[in-house]
Amino acid sequence: MRNQLRNLIVAGTALVLAALPSPAQSPAYRAPRAADGHPNLNGIWQALNTANWDLAGHAAGMGRVVALGAEDAMPPGLGVVEGDEIPYLPAAAAQKNQNFANRLKDDPEVKCYLPGVPRATYMPFPFQIVQSSKTLLISYEYAGAVRTINMDKPTKPPVDSWMGWSNGHWDGDTLVVDVNGLNDSTWFDRSGDFHSDALHVVERYTPRSADTLNYEATIEDPKTFSRPWKISMPLYRHVEKNAQLLEFKCVEFVEELLYGPLRKNPRKSP
Repeated sequence: MRNQLRNLIVAGTALVLAALPSPAQSPAYRAPRAADGHPNLNGIWQALNTANWDLAGHAAGMGRVVALGAEDAMPPGLGVVEGDEIPYLPAAAAQKNQNFANRLKDDPEVKCYLPGVPRATYMPFPFQIVQSSKTLLISYEYAGAVRTINMDKPTKPPVDSWMGWSNGHWDGDTLVVDVNGLNDSTWFDRSGDFHSDALHVVERYTPRSADTLNYEATIEDPKTFSRPWKISMPLYRHVEKNAQLLEFKCVEFVEELLYGPLRKNPRKSP
């Protein structure tokens, strides 16, 4: 009797397990379609990580302004770099260390400069994708930055710029954006990771669920790195009913920092 009961339990468990789909059998997520048949990426998205502090894995650390205590401390993060190593050339690695030492003064974010690509994606601010068949607009809350992604025949950048020149195409359900024409004035993070004017970025936005995208960026810069390298992270859709981009035009916050010393009578610190 005991053997019969055991056999029934084993047989029943086997039937239940057989009915469950294996990971290989699970159908891939299929995103809702836009009018042109491609995935609909419209929405307000945001990265929820610490990549803007440091792309690589890092422990919590002291901030840049000692007087701010914990308010300016660096939060810990697991890192978003594939292999957790940025392959700097020797001279560039020395420059990165110098950037870190001078980050309070030299980080372009401190001065409200446009963040560039890919940093605009993972700053602690949301951004909005507005999609049509031949053009995508990405509008960032930080500093009112915008990018227009050309989905038609690829074109060349007329000049280098802060946000670069973006040509896109679809690879199945993945939006692929080729970005060049970037100037050398932006950083990747607050830890001094940087690039030259030879930077070339290829981004991939892939729907992974109704409210998440997988973001990848392959970074190539032969003047700064010994080989191409990649970062990846999830992006999350804002689903609150009143989700919207708010205004963060930070120029007014840095006018005194940038131009205050030019006053005939400099203001005294409060």
